Amino acid sequence: MPDSFPSARVLRVILVDDDAARATAVESRLRDVGFDVLSVIPTASGLLYQMAQQEPDVVIIALDSPDRDVLESLSIASGHNPRPVVMFSESGDQRFITDAIRAGVTAYQAEDISPERVRAAIDIAVAQFSAFNELREQLDDTRRQLEDRKLIEKAKGLLMQTHGAGEEEAFSTLRKLAMDKNRSLGETSRDVIAILERTTVKGKKP
Repeated sequence: MPDSFPSARVLRVILVDDDAARATAVESRLRDVGFDVLSVIPTASGLLYQMAQQEPDVVIIALDSPDRDVLESLSIASGHNPRPVVMFSESGDQRFITDAIRAGVTAYQAEDISPERVRAAIDIAVAQFSAFNELREQLDDTRRQLEDRKLIEKAKGLLMQTHGAGEEEAFSTLRKLAMDKNRSLGETSRDVIAILERTTVKGKKP
């Protein structure tokens, strides 16, 4: 699913609610305010299948007595294709709430679901999900940059060691190789390291 949710886009929703009358009211409210309700299911037993088949943008869970099965399904789904999940429950204790967040619940509402509040809860979950994704992407970029720097320094060291090049010359060589092959400095450095390390190992053989 995309990292952002344009206001003009109709969000696709799966609702899990074990109270039939309440589910009908909530579904009606969701449709009235512009959501596309893909399905309404009474238990979490079929949630994983429904999520895989219908690929919703948002999942709403309103179970009077949520159990570990729903958390397991959410954990599996979040590992493959994370999305905003809103859970309403008055019965969850602090430990359950913590486990729910770890399993992929974006916004936990410690109250009974109501048609009037469901839109606001979804808006909060979508905003939190987008903010988390942005932060995760920033952390991933930082990790990649650090890894690239390590690779570049190692490749420079090997070039200096095997070819007697100075540091500036070694870096210029890496940069030229990257430009010639239209690859990043990190990718080029990884290739150079692999080649030079193989050459070094062969050179040490009697």
